[in-house]
Amino acid sequence: MGMGTSNFVIRWINFLTMLLAIAVAIFGVWMSTHHDGCRKSLTLPVLGLGGFIFLVSMIGFLGALKKNAILLWIYLILLCMILVAILVFTVLAFIITNNGSGHNVSGLRYKEYQLKDYSSWFLKQLNNTDNWKRLKSCLVKSEDCNNLAKQYKTLKQYKMAKLTPIEAGCCRPPSECGYPVVNASYYDLSFHPVSSNEDCKLYKNSRVVKCYNCDSCKAGVAQYMKTEWRVVAIFNLALFVVLSIIYFVGCCARRNAGQTRQCKV
Repeated sequence: MGMGTSNFVIRWINFLTMLLAIAVAIFGVWMSTHHDGCRKSLTLPVLGLGGFIFLVSMIGFLGALKKNAILLWIYLILLCMILVAILVFTVLAFIITNNGSGHNVSGLRYKEYQLKDYSSWFLKQLNNTDNWKRLKSCLVKSEDCNNLAKQYKTLKQYKMAKLTPIEAGCCRPPSECGYPVVNASYYDLSFHPVSSNEDCKLYKNSRVVKCYNCDSCKAGVAQYMKTEWRVVAIFNLALFVVLSIIYFVGCCARRNAGQTRQCKV
């Protein structure tokens, strides 16, 4: 790749990523002022990501603009670290999300989930008392369970609903409990369940209790996290390919900058 072409490409790519970094930082600030405490925990990581992208992009932009081999070396080292981090995270994400799937239940359009099916990493995170206490408070605030009664006004609609993993695990008792369904937010708990599943005793109709203390709820969260992680992992694969191409172009720009410096000497 020619000297002018590689430097031009690197300059504009990093100029665009600087704008992207500013947008990420603005989004982080917006999150800190427009969301509750559950989502505010993501503010610092988002701001940190925006700041790091801006720093790396600025180094690459200045290195290509001034044809400075030292800055381009630093840029390539940082970019290489990012590539390694993306690769490691992606591999771990696929390993962690390899286990776990739902179980079909007769008469239901959605699946039910069991915590034991998921990886040991998920079990460790979700069985941690502090972690689950924080997650549970967020689930209660989300109002997902309370919205079911508004969304499905008749018992027939509710029985035909295709619930999400969190709705299926946290908003209702497991089917094996056998509690008669009154409506989308209320079960007849006077029925004595034949199942020995501890979740049957933990479920309550109260909006702040529901099945938030159940393993089925933790399993629903695990399934949700698994799906999200898979999406992120696939996105990371595409990002890895794009950054690898940018790294190659950056190598050309650095080599050309070094040759220019030698000519001037």
